[in-house]
Amino acid sequence: MNSQESKPLLDDYMSPNELAAQLGICSRTLVRWHLLGIAPPKTMIGRKVYYKRSSVAAWLDAREGRVAA
Repeated sequence: MNSQESKPLLDDYMSPNELAAQLGICSRTLVRWHLLGIAPPKTMIGRKVYYKRSSVAAWLDAREGRVAA
């Protein structure tokens, strides 16, 4: 068994609460951002929402240097 097989499947993903805590925002803000179309990409599994760490990092990089409107 290699190290990739023993790694839990969702290790590269965060819950909305985990992401909100890392960003220093309320998890409801993520919901609002999705409605506005400005949130990081999410993955839905049933009714559960997950955020891929690499996608969030890319989203943050894309926002670098933007001025708030």
